[in-house]
Formats: sequence, structure tokens, C-alpha cells
Amino acid sequence: MEAAIVSAQEALAQDIYSMVIVTKQIAKEAKPGQFISVYSRDGASLLPRPISICEVDGNRLRIVYRVVGKGTKEFSGYRPGERVRIMGPLGNGFPLEASEGKTALIVGGGIGIFPLLELAKQLKGRKEIVLGYRDQVFMKEAFEACGPVAVATEDGSQGTKGNVLDAIRENGIRADVIYACGPAPMLKGIQSFAAEQNLEAWISLEERMACGIGACLACVCKSKEVDAHTNVHNKRVCKDGPVFRAEEVEL
Repeated sequence: MEAAIVSAQEALAQDIYSMVIVTKQIAKEAKPGQFISVYSRDGASLLPRPISICEVDGNRLRIVYRVVGKGTKEFSGYRPGERVRIMGPLGNGFPLEASEGKTALIVGGGIGIFPLLELAKQLKGRKEIVLGYRDQVFMKEAFEACGPVAVATEDGSQGTKGNVLDAIRENGIRADVIYACGPAPMLKGIQSFAAEQNLEAWISLEERMACGIGACLACVCKSKEVDAHTNVHNKRVCKDGPVFRAEEVEL
């Protein structure tokens, strides 16, 4: 647990906020795909909010989040110089070594885009990036600094009209390994696509969490194999994930 300092905060789009936090140790240990737990100042709110790490720079880490409830609404009001209690880094990250000597396809949908930026920055070699949105497009320019970006929007306002798989097919994108984060229907589509194309794929699951450290079993997902911790077909998203090999889990 750290009492970190807010360095910057800005609104990127409607209900989407970016916060930069100065930490003592957490940022130095963070890897692409991990997350932090952010604690509310409201004594009635005991459980922290899990938020993915978007970028890391020295002792600073950036989180980008959507305001969806009382806790994240509170966070959006924090100003530079204020303290914020955080715990982390938590969970596992994306395996960078999986793309060595290969072309990597980075696929993000909605708020699942946020934890992929640091991954895009750290991956070496050729990268293809596909971002899916409902309507508002955000952070596209940041990803364009890392590689070519294809966009899909549900309303067709930008890029391909449809989903990320539509954009992959429309743009004739080819890759050897996939890294993805987004809503479950998108990840299920990525699972099927990777299996059809015989591609290695790593997916980061979005799930409601309580403790964030694997003790409460509130964020389990179905797994193909029996989990050693629970002795059933479950995986803890916060502890065993949030990043899994695509074929490990059932969506």
C-alpha cells in the first residue's frame, strides 16, 4: 500500500479520465497488463477499485478510467498535489517474450484499450494495432506513435463500421501472436479467430473484483484445467490473470 501523489488529471472524452500518479515503488515494478487498486476516501466504501496501468515512466504511472460509479466519480475530482492510496502492481502482465522475432497484433476494445498502450510501447519488432470503439474515439494518436493503427466503430463514424474482427479482415492484417483486452464478447471472438488461424493469443479479462489479491474468489472465471488453489475449473482473474493464454479460459 502506498500513499501516492496525483501529478496530473485530465478528461480525455465523456466520462473518460487520465490520471498520472507519482509513486515510491509501484511504478518501478509495474509491467504492461498489470493493475492497481485505488482506495476511496469515503469510509463507507471499503473495497478498492481495480484500474489498469496505462503507462509507466520512472516513478510515475498513468491510469485511464471510465467514471461508472461513486468511487470513480470521486477519483475524477482529484487534483495535482492530492494524495491517493493505491496498492500494486497486481496480477500478471502480458508476456513480451511471446512476440520476439514475430509480428504482434494488439487488439483493444472500449476501456480495454487503456492497458495496451504500455504494451505497445515496450514490444519490439513489427506491431499491428486495432482499436474498437462504440462511438467516441480516444487515445488513437498515442497508439499511432507505436505502430500502424486500424479503427473500428459500431456507428461507422471512423474507420471500419463494425467490430475489431471486421477491421482486421477489412485491412488484411496478418500477425503471429495476438495480445487483446476488451469486453467478453470481443475476447470470445479473438479466441475463435486465433484458433481458426492457429495463432498464439494472450487475452486480458475485465472482471469485477473485491480484494484484488486472490483471497476472496469474487472474480473467478471458468478455466479449461482444474485450478490448484480451488480444485475446480476456476481461475482467479486478479491473481492468476488478468492475462491468460486464450485457450486457458472459457468465455
